[in-house]
Amino acid sequence: MTFSALDSELLGPLFAADAMRDIFSDRNRIAMMLRAEAALARAQATLRLAPPELAASLEAISPGNLDIEALGRDTAIAGVPTIPFIKAVREKLPKDLERAFHKGATTQDIVDTALVLQMRDGLQLIERDLARTVTGLVRLARKHRATICVGRTYGQHAVPLTFGYKAALWATGIAESTAELPALKARVLAASLGGPVGTLATFGDKGPALVEAFARELDLAAPPIAWHALRGRMAEAGAWIAIMLGTLAKMAGDVVHLMSTEVGEVAEPHVPGRGGSSAMPHKRNPVGSTVIIAAHEAAKGYVTSLIDAMAVSHERPPGLWHAEWLALPQLFGLASGALREAVAISEGLTVDTERMRKNLNLTQGLLFSDAVASALAARHGRGEAHRILEEAAGKGRDEGKHLRDALLGDPKLAKDKAAIERAFDLAPFADAGALWTDRALEKIDKRNI
Repeated sequence: MTFSALDSELLGPLFAADAMRDIFSDRNRIAMMLRAEAALARAQATLRLAPPELAASLEAISPGNLDIEALGRDTAIAGVPTIPFIKAVREKLPKDLERAFHKGATTQDIVDTALVLQMRDGLQLIERDLARTVTGLVRLARKHRATICVGRTYGQHAVPLTFGYKAALWATGIAESTAELPALKARVLAASLGGPVGTLATFGDKGPALVEAFARELDLAAPPIAWHALRGRMAEAGAWIAIMLGTLAKMAGDVVHLMSTEVGEVAEPHVPGRGGSSAMPHKRNPVGSTVIIAAHEAAKGYVTSLIDAMAVSHERPPGLWHAEWLALPQLFGLASGALREAVAISEGLTVDTERMRKNLNLTQGLLFSDAVASALAARHGRGEAHRILEEAAGKGRDEGKHLRDALLGDPKLAKDKAAIERAFDLAPFADAGALWTDRALEKIDKRNI
């Protein structure tokens, strides 16, 4: 039985990157728990709270030395993985070290710290792929900074803009999420060590020093007080992932529409055998964008679980904390799969500039109505200019005429001919798109993303 799409042999490769699946695998979870225990032993040894030989003995144990299936069966009985884990590790230690092992710590210390270590590695993968995505989109935006295309509002043609502007908009949203990562990591990547209720009473006044030493061993932040019952870190990490997925989904949604048969302005990079249909061999579906949109849609439910888990009762809650074990790996897995696709899109998107030009003419010049209204307002006033445009647009639709021709055919507008002609010039739209594209890319460059 498959527990989730993340660990599914069938669906896992679609929705999550292999590297992220490895980070949140059972084997690596055990490895991180062992790493946390060894770090605790080293920290205790520096304060003469444990024999120095303990850490070396723990470091000699690998996940392969433990029966993970047996640990899973015992976890179902114990309710937490740490209890059978501690028992199994203790059996591997020399008899004279057993008593010192795991001294003063509690289940949550090891589970939380191991999860944070997994999250750190996961965030490193995410950060790498975010940087690649932004870099790819920046290149795309620079290349097409003045490439004219249709601007759309409410799904309909509005006014011309540049494709570089669209790509710069995508890049800006993703870069904004990326820029929040350092501060997020500083808050989230903290060691957890508090003992049964958070006070490390076993160690008396050496508790704070032990936490500091433990955190140093793992290169994690040392919190000022145990965060067993402060789950904002996990909720914040999950919310950041969901928002970041939202910035990717914005791009993916646009790409899906731009790839539609009627629009045909872009195409995801072609991979033989990808994007086909079991019934329609001719199709090239937007698979990458589909994965991104699915990840964004699925993420919201997991974030809700993390936010609910903040309502902790007293020093440790039943159920709420456990729900994080389900939600966080899924969020990291979804992020990795979506970013894999975002990298591919940003680095390999095909842009059909000719189709973009053709689509500019689909509405027979109506894209320029705002520019024409502004040009006519100087002589006729804003209200009258709007009326003239409304009448000309209706006539153009009825007679199948271009808006320019409908306007120039109106004898009342003979004196406005030059202004009307200028209003249909694409150069100002290209210049405006390029101006804002350059401005956005300069901001991204300053962030060194």
